[in-house]
Formats: sequence, structure tokens, C-alpha cells
Amino acid sequence: MPEARVKLVVTGDDFGYCARRNRGIVEVFRAGGLSAVSLLVNGAGAKDAAELAKRYAIPIGLHANLSEGVPVCAALRGSASLLNGRGLLRGKAGFREALRAGLLLMEEVELELRSQVLLFAELLGHLPGHMDGHQHVHVLPGVREVFARVLADFGVLYTRVPVERGWRSCPWLPPHLHLFYAQVEQDALEAAPVFSRHGIRWPDVYLGLTTMGQNMSISNVRRALRLALEPPPCSPCPAPRVLTAELMAHPGYPSRPAEGGCGAGPDEFSRSAGRRREMETLSDPALLELYAQEGVQLCAFKDL
Repeated sequence: MPEARVKLVVTGDDFGYCARRNRGIVEVFRAGGLSAVSLLVNGAGAKDAAELAKRYAIPIGLHANLSEGVPVCAALRGSASLLNGRGLLRGKAGFREALRAGLLLMEEVELELRSQVLLFAELLGHLPGHMDGHQHVHVLPGVREVFARVLADFGVLYTRVPVERGWRSCPWLPPHLHLFYAQVEQDALEAAPVFSRHGIRWPDVYLGLTTMGQNMSISNVRRALRLALEPPPCSPCPAPRVLTAELMAHPGYPSRPAEGGCGAGPDEFSRSAGRRREMETLSDPALLELYAQEGVQLCAFKDL
């Protein structure tokens, strides 16, 4: 194996969503395809996931959830700006619409984030090793300032900044995802200096937008890695000797209807065949061989 050129954290998001997702994520970790997980503490399988993480010594962080299901903070249940008319968090689009309309109280965002960190610590016996946002809510305007303050207060050092090189040139991404990813990228770029001011770190490179679901393949991971290794054009700074990177993934056995979720049942994303596609690709020995050939060493956030 050549000298490591990349230290790569492969993170399995949505750990705790349901028993089937948990089982698939653990199988991928034990096969060597994941090196960290992010826990949904309001997921139906959160307690089971916490026990699995302890049993198999899985590096684990918090997947902060402000957009799906029931809030953790009891004081926010029933009536809060974060909730829709059914008493549930507003959803990926609904949360963003309410934020743009000025309807969300950042005091409630902070209360929910702190409650999720405390529940994580109760379940695991320690604070998160990293903290990111379900559906990228952590980089949104207003939210990012609160998120950074909460991380700094709890001493959580690592987060995710979802800016991926080369996604705009991917022919397999449909127009609606181009619109969403462009906004995520803009939000993430604006969030980076906020996180930096609070002493929060993130890997040099982020991967995962172009390799999600049915787009997860060895060839697409290879493309993303090689783009990541290219030096930025016209950069005055030399490329680092060892690049740090995160590959976001959502593997697992697809959720069954009415089993799991975050308080409102599993969504279409978790029920889709893309979850199994990611699980099978990440566990494929050919992908692990690709990592070896490219000088990629899988690790946890604490090893960056």
C-alpha cells in the first residue's frame, strides 16, 4: 500500500432511524466500509443504535435533527415555532421556508440542539465526537451561529461543511438536486467562517452529494476522490501532504413502512432501494482495494 495521501472519514448518517438501518450500518462498519456514524437521537432506534455503537466501538457523533419528526426537548412539544400544525418538525423544505419567512425562533433552535446533545451523552455516556446536521440544516443562516455556539460550549471539535468539488458537472444529478445543492453549497461557504471563529474544525474535503443512493458506485467514488486530490486552480498554497476528507453516506437495509423514523414513521428516502445500494457498495472489497490503491486511509474524526 502506498503512503497515505488521504485520511478519509466515511460517515454513516441516520444511525438510530430504525432497526433495519442500524443493522445495515453496523454490517458496513464491521466490513471496513464505514469509519464513523452520526446518531439521530430522536430516531425510533436510537437506544438500540447507542448500544450497538458501544458493543462494536464505533466512533459516533450527533446528527442534529431540526427538520424531521418529534423534538427531543419536552418544552417544545405541542406548540413551538419549529413545529407544523401536526406538532411535528417542519421537514426539509418546510424548515427552510419558515426560516426565510422569519418564523423560527433561534432560542428554540438552541434549546433543541442542547437537548439533543444532552440526550446523546445520556445514551452513550460521553459527548459527541463530531456533530453535523440532518438535511444540512446546520449551515443555514441563523442556525449556523447557534449551532457553532452549542458545539463550542460542549467542546465538540468537528463538524461538516458540505462543499463538494465537481458536483455541478455530474450528468446524473437531476435539475431539482442542482438547485438544492447550489443552495447548500452557498450556505456552507457562508457557515465556514462562523464555525472557524468558534474553533470548530472540519476535513479539507467533503464528498457525498454525487454518490448518494443509486449514484453510489465504485466509479463515482473514484471520480469524487480524484477530484478531491486535484489542487485548487491558481491556489498560492501548496497541497497538504495528507489531505483530510469526509465521505457522507446513508447505508442500511431500507426501512419498512410504519417501522422506524423520528416520530412520524419512515420517509421515502429511508425506504428507498438507494440505502441498500450504498450499503453494498461501501462493503464491496473492490472499493476497499480502490482506497488502498489511491493511498486512502479510513479513520475517525479524532484521527484527523
